[in-house]
Amino acid sequence: MINMRDNPTMHGLQASKFLLVAFILIQLLSTQLFAQRSKSPWQTLTGDAPCIIARGGFSGLLPDSSIDAYSFVSQTSVPGTLLWCDVQLTKDSIGICFPDVKMMNASHIQDVYPKRKNSYLLNGVPTQDWFTIDFNFKDLTNVFLKQGILSRSDAFEGNNYAISTVKDISTQLKPEGFWLNVQHDAFYAQHNLSMSSFLLSISKTVIIDYLSSPEVSFFRNIGSRFGRKGPKFVFRFLEKDDVEVSTNQTYGSLAGNLTFVKTFASGILVPKSYILPVESQYLLPHTSFVQDAHKAGLEVYASGFANDFDIAYNYSFDPLAEYLSFVDNGDFSVDGVLSDFPLTASSAVDCFSHLGSNASSQVDFLVISKNGASGDYPGCTDLAYTKAIEDGADVIDCSLQLSSDGIPFCLSSINLGDSTNVVQSPFRNRSTTVPEIGSLPGIYSFSLAWSEIQTLRPAIENPYSREFTLFRNPREKSSGKFVTLSDFLNLAKNSSSLTGVLISVENATYLREKQGLDAVKAVLDTLTEAGYSNKTTTTRVMIQSTNSSVLVEFKKQSRYETVYKVEEVIRDILDSAIEDIKKFADAVVISKTSVFPTSESFTTGQTKLVERLQKFQLPVYVEVFRNEFVSQPWDFFADATVEINSHVTGAGINGTITDFPLTAARYKRNSCLTRKDPPPYMIPVQPAGLLTIVSPASLPPAEAPNPVITDADVTEPPLPPVTARAPTTTPGPQSTGEKTPNRQTRVAQSLLLSAFATVFASLLLV
Repeated sequence: MINMRDNPTMHGLQASKFLLVAFILIQLLSTQLFAQRSKSPWQTLTGDAPCIIARGGFSGLLPDSSIDAYSFVSQTSVPGTLLWCDVQLTKDSIGICFPDVKMMNASHIQDVYPKRKNSYLLNGVPTQDWFTIDFNFKDLTNVFLKQGILSRSDAFEGNNYAISTVKDISTQLKPEGFWLNVQHDAFYAQHNLSMSSFLLSISKTVIIDYLSSPEVSFFRNIGSRFGRKGPKFVFRFLEKDDVEVSTNQTYGSLAGNLTFVKTFASGILVPKSYILPVESQYLLPHTSFVQDAHKAGLEVYASGFANDFDIAYNYSFDPLAEYLSFVDNGDFSVDGVLSDFPLTASSAVDCFSHLGSNASSQVDFLVISKNGASGDYPGCTDLAYTKAIEDGADVIDCSLQLSSDGIPFCLSSINLGDSTNVVQSPFRNRSTTVPEIGSLPGIYSFSLAWSEIQTLRPAIENPYSREFTLFRNPREKSSGKFVTLSDFLNLAKNSSSLTGVLISVENATYLREKQGLDAVKAVLDTLTEAGYSNKTTTTRVMIQSTNSSVLVEFKKQSRYETVYKVEEVIRDILDSAIEDIKKFADAVVISKTSVFPTSESFTTGQTKLVERLQKFQLPVYVEVFRNEFVSQPWDFFADATVEINSHVTGAGINGTITDFPLTAARYKRNSCLTRKDPPPYMIPVQPAGLLTIVSPASLPPAEAPNPVITDADVTEPPLPPVTARAPTTTPGPQSTGEKTPNRQTRVAQSLLLSAFATVFASLLLV
C-alpha cells in the first residue's frame, strides 16, 4: 500500500480528482436548480416560494417565545411557516426558547430575583443583567415572559406566560418546521455548558429543520456530528462591522468570501441592509449579494422584518411593500424572511407577489384620496395629486378654500398655518381669531390674495410627529405647488384611470356672511368652465360637506353627487335621520371608529352603521386610512392591509378615504380575494377578538357609548345670502423703511408672535 503522506505527488492527484468531482457535482446541481427555477416565477435558489420564519412566534403581538405567540402562527400564517426559537441554556443545561441570554428585557426576572443580577463578558463587552446560565430551569418556573419592545402592547403580560423548553414547543405544537438559533455558543462554552451536546441529545426526540448561528466555530464543531438527515445549517451574519469571534474577521469581510461559508453551511441569514442598503432612512440601489450567494449555492434568508419598526421612507410606512421589495422585485428573491409579524409576510408572498401592473381588481370599492397622496407629499399639491393617480386612486379630492380675491384652490385646511410655512413668511402679521372656525388665532386663506398664497411653501402633514416622532418623507416635506380648483379639475379630466373627483366644501356659511365669498358659486362656475357641466367629460363629480345646508344648495343648482360627512364618532343613526340625509345626499362618510369602536387601541366590537345606511341605498365611505402602524388598533397587527380588508370584506364599506392610495389600490388586486376559501391572513379580523385573550386585569375600562345621530343633528337652516364685501386694501408685509411702531403696537405684536411660537417651533421640526 502506498502511503500518500510519503508520496506528495499521489496526494495531489487524489486531491485534484476530488476537487474535480466536487466541481462537477456543483455544476450539475446548479444546472438542475436553474432548470427548476426557469419554470417558477420565484427567483429563489430552488425556485420555491420564500419561506416565512416566525421569530419567537407571532412576537409582534404576544410576548416573544410564549406558547400563545407560537400557537398563533398557525392560525394566521401560510402553511409551513417555520417557528424560530432562540435557544438558551440554563445552569443545569436545559435548552429553553428565550430571546436572549440576558433575561431582564423579555421577562420579569428582576421582580422575582432582585439580588441575582450578575456581570459577564459577552462578546468581549462587560455586561450586567440576569443571565440564563445563573439559573436552573426549576428556578425559572415563576418567571414570566413580557413584551420586550415598548411600542407593543403589554396587555397580554397578565396571562403569566411561562418560559418553555425546546422540547415543550416541539411536543405541544408539533411545528411543520422548527428553526433553532444559537447566538452565543462560545459564551456558554466559557461557562462549561455545551450547546452542541444539548442539540445532539435533543435531536433524538425533536426534529430540527434549521440550525443557525453567527459563530463559524459552532458549525465546525457540530457539522460532522449530525447525520445526513440533520438540519440545514445557516450561518447568521451580524452587522458588517461586528467581528466574528472564532475567525476574528468582520462579517463584512466574510460576506466577500461566500465560497468559504459554503464549506460549512447551506444558507445564510443576513440583515436587510446587506441586500437593500439604507442611507438617511432612504433606500440605495440593491446590492448583488443575493445573486452572488445563489451563484455560490447558498440560500439567503433576510432578517429584521417587523411592522412596527422604522423602515425606509420609500415604503411609505407600509410593511407589505417592504416584503415585496425582497421577494418580488424582478431581479431576485430571498429564500426566506425572518419576521415578528408572519401574517404580513404570508400575505406578501401568497397574495401580493407577481401581480403585475395590469392585474385586475378583485373587489369593488372606491379608493378616494385624502388631499391626494398626502402621506408621501404635501397635501393638495400637484405632486400629491399626480402620485395619487399613479398609485391607482379612483377618486382624487380637493378640500376647497377661497383666497381674499375669490380664487378657489385646494388646501387641506382653511388655516394656512396647518399646511404651509405662512408663520415663517412676511404674512405672519395677518393672524386673526375667528370663533366660527376655531378658538385659536390663525392665518386664514381669505386673508391672503392668491398671488400671495403662491409665494408660500407647502408643508407635509405629520400627524404622528409629536407623540411618536414619526415623520413622513422629509426630503419632500416642502415639495410641490399649490393648485387652483381649475388646475385640479383639468388634471383629473386628462387622466384615463380616474373615475371621479370629490370636492369638499366647508365654512360656507361664514364665508358668505363675514367675507362676502360664495364657495358654492365658485365651485359650480369652475366646474362649468372646466367642462364638467356639459358632459364633455365622463369624470364623476362628488361634492362633500359636513353641512346639510351646503349639500341642499348644490342639489338645487346642479345634478352632481352629494356626500354627507359625519364628523362625530357615532354608534348609530335613527331611521328618520337617514331619511332626512337621503333628501340631500347620495352617500355618507363616517370615521373608522364609527365602524369599529376602540378602547385603548383595542377594537371593542362592530356597529351596524354600514349595514343600516346601505339598507337605505346610501353608499358608505370611511376615513382616514393611514399606513403608520400607530394609526391602527392592535387587532389589525400593525398592518394597513389587514385594516382595509376588515373594513371592505368584513364591514362591507363602499370606499376608503386614505392618505396612501397605493395601499388600498393594491389591496383591490390581491390574488387571495378570488379564492373560495381565503387563507387566514386574508380573513377579516374578529371585532374585539384580541380582548378574549387579554388578562382580566389588563382589559381596557368601559367607555361611555358614542352618540346616536338624530334628525336634529342633520337638519340645518339654509345658507345665508352672500354679504356684500366692502372694498379693502389687503395689508402687505411691513417695509424696512416704516417708522418704529409705538409701545402699544409693539406689545400687540409680541403677543401675536408668542401665540404663534408653538406653531412656528413645530414647523421647524417638520
